[in-house]
Amino acid sequence: MENLIIPCKSRLPVVPPPSPTPQPRRDTPLEFTTRPFISLSRKTHPRMADAHLNYLCNRGHLREAIAVLDYVGQNGLKVRPNTYANLVESCITENSLHLCRKVHAMVDLVESLPLFVETKLVGMYAKCGSLDDARKVFDGMRDRNLYTWSAMIGAYSREKRWTEVVDMFHLMVEEGVMPDGFLFPKILQACGNAGDIRTGMLIHTIVIKSGMCSCERVTNTVLAVYAKCGELNSARRLFDSMEQKDTVTWNSLISGYCQKGEMEEAYRLFDAMQKEGTKPSLLTWNVLIASYSQMGKYDVAMELMSKMESQGMVPDVFTWTSLISGFGQNNRWSQALDLFREMLMVGIKPNGVTITSAISACASLQALNRGKEVHSVAIKMGLMDNVLVGNSLIDMYSKCEELEAAQWVFDVIKDKDVYSWNSMIKGYFNAGYCGKAHELFLTMQESDVQPNVITWNVMISGFMQNGDDDQAINLFQRMEKDGKIKRNTASWNSLIAGFAQNGQKDRALGIFRQMQSLHVSLNSVTVLSVLPSCANLIAINKVKEIHSCVVRRDLESVLAVSNSLIDTYAKSGKIEYSRRLFDRITSKDIITWNSMIGGYIWHGCHRSALDLYDLMRQFGLKPNRGTFVGILNAYGLAGLVEEGKRVFSTITEEHLIVPALEHYVAMVELYGRAGRLGEAVEFIENMPLEPDFSIWLALLSACRIHKSITLAVLAAERLLEFEVGTYSIYQLLSQTFGLYGKPEHALKLSRLEKDTLARKSQGESWIIRENKVYRFITDRSTPYYEHLHSWLRETDEKLRAFESYDRLCIEEEEKEETGQIHSEKLAIAFALAGEYHTPQTIRIVKNSRMCADCHKTAKYVTLSCGCEIYLSDSKCLHHFKDGVCSCGDYW
Repeated sequence: MENLIIPCKSRLPVVPPPSPTPQPRRDTPLEFTTRPFISLSRKTHPRMADAHLNYLCNRGHLREAIAVLDYVGQNGLKVRPNTYANLVESCITENSLHLCRKVHAMVDLVESLPLFVETKLVGMYAKCGSLDDARKVFDGMRDRNLYTWSAMIGAYSREKRWTEVVDMFHLMVEEGVMPDGFLFPKILQACGNAGDIRTGMLIHTIVIKSGMCSCERVTNTVLAVYAKCGELNSARRLFDSMEQKDTVTWNSLISGYCQKGEMEEAYRLFDAMQKEGTKPSLLTWNVLIASYSQMGKYDVAMELMSKMESQGMVPDVFTWTSLISGFGQNNRWSQALDLFREMLMVGIKPNGVTITSAISACASLQALNRGKEVHSVAIKMGLMDNVLVGNSLIDMYSKCEELEAAQWVFDVIKDKDVYSWNSMIKGYFNAGYCGKAHELFLTMQESDVQPNVITWNVMISGFMQNGDDDQAINLFQRMEKDGKIKRNTASWNSLIAGFAQNGQKDRALGIFRQMQSLHVSLNSVTVLSVLPSCANLIAINKVKEIHSCVVRRDLESVLAVSNSLIDTYAKSGKIEYSRRLFDRITSKDIITWNSMIGGYIWHGCHRSALDLYDLMRQFGLKPNRGTFVGILNAYGLAGLVEEGKRVFSTITEEHLIVPALEHYVAMVELYGRAGRLGEAVEFIENMPLEPDFSIWLALLSACRIHKSITLAVLAAERLLEFEVGTYSIYQLLSQTFGLYGKPEHALKLSRLEKDTLARKSQGESWIIRENKVYRFITDRSTPYYEHLHSWLRETDEKLRAFESYDRLCIEEEEKEETGQIHSEKLAIAFALAGEYHTPQTIRIVKNSRMCADCHKTAKYVTLSCGCEIYLSDSKCLHHFKDGVCSCGDYW
């Protein structure tokens, strides 16, 4: 008679062993050899194996149970489906994919394999982390019922694989299986998160036809789909048709309006919810607070939090985190850190997102000590394993120039992601350590984390910002070939922005043209990077071309882009275009207003600037530092000294802003334009800040206009102390001391001359004609020189009767000598002396301040020829028309 030998680690309650055997210790490893056996004959009860397997599973001895199951199979026996299902549940409890596969391999031992066992296997693999194995079992099943589909859909749902959930729904409907009230909400949740409104609408139709509208859970989820997908009209109709509304119903609709930015309607629903007797949940409060905070409406967000507490609802970590991150995202970093400290004081434990937001605020403020405090909190909370926290700490320490601390944090992060590497590389670049950054980049390539497109872009940007454009271009060219990384728009932006910031405007525009020729999509960053390179009088056509791209890409709605266009059009001489664009913007910020005010100042339109300032105050906008610089300059242009003094006093007294050097420069120019030079000097002497180079240069300009040689020398002596080695400054100083006769400064000027002559740059001017740019220098080698010189001689004879300037002859450029003509004059002659008809508008750019003689020539030409001349020099924009200049002859 054959016997069935079953290994047994514990005494079996049904058939005791022949002699008592002591129980092994709990920590004894599970083994399947050298242990007591139970001898069962085939006449023994057929369910003995099932009983023993169930006993082992219930006691948690899964590995031993698997060994028993193996013996069962070797002896040709089968187990009941429920017994096998018990083994499957034990695998889920153990969460061991290896044991799952062992049990699955013996599925043939189940008597007449029923559908529910296969469904259990699907759930087992899904819950133990192998969706691929779960899908293989699912696809191999001959029959599938609602529970099988629910198991697979539930598995995808838990992993947030929303698209697969929706696909599974379509497949199950094709097989004739319809979801129930339990499964529909899962599928609808996937539709909302995947943005699949069409499937959501299909399910809504099925729900109506199947009479499930009375199921509150299903209807609420349909409503949530409409709200998440932005279909607020459909959501509102469904909401209004619902007889029963609970907190979930209200929350879904309120969240939808918040997501769309329609906060007034969201708040109105919030009030209606309470009037109808539904108490807002914590989620309701948090959704509103988070939305108002992210929109920058801090007062409303804080008021909601106070109201929430007054109604007995205690703010949780999400409430506080929403406020902290909202303040941080809107550049209110100090307030964000104050809230973080208050949160700790009331006993709310921060989570990883809270810590990350607080550290980011410290990084933006470069507040090292506060950053270290937040770091300590993260350590106490046990959040240092959070890679987001680690990455934000690397960024914070890097921005605070504590690279050793940043490197230490980087080294202790166990599971570094690509952002960890990118943050550390960027930190080294920001500190100017290009070699260390490149070394880390090479190390990264040998690690488990490979560089992504952001890594390559950080490398390109890093070398550009450190002036190594050759290395940047090399990386740009290698990234697709060596790195197998496709360039994106940001890669091109890195080069454009780098060249623009390094003053290589032509190369920036060249990269932009190349980008366009390869049909690379531009974005708002591209536009913001390239526009400053076009902000001059001869690039207006390029500005229009870029504006056309902006319109085609629907980027005009990006406020930063529109603001930049306003500024660029103004600097390109098209102030009327700036104003049209300004008037089209519905939601203006302070930069919008400042850009337009600054544009008017650049064009000498002080009245328009002041009118705009009055309009801005009527709209309730608070001026900032930039606004006041523009307004002080406007009062200076208008000659309204007392009004300017009054505004300057309000900067501190009313607006609590500490004036910066640019405000003091504007005040010196205000006094200087009006000829009140004594007051200007007194103002400088009483400044709380140390007067810098720009202050004394502004005073020297005023003295030059108003013929105050004594004060001009005072200003020149102060400028001499700064030893600014530019040739134009040397010219100003030498002419000033030459007029007054100050031999004691000869030695210092001689030394300055040696430094500056090596860097002497010729006066250059550029003019555009028929879409071609021409360059002129003070040199006989200029094309058409003799012809232009002849035209200018004739003009000079007529010019003698024209008004002359009564001022000190102190100019940045050397005087015109025999045969030498300043470049702007040559450009004017080129525009007017040719065979072409007289142009209505002439546009010239000059690299230094134009002299009084050239200024007078330009005024005369516009009067005699009936044209307009726009000429921007290193000081300001000159708009000559009918013999008058927009600068008011003060430059």
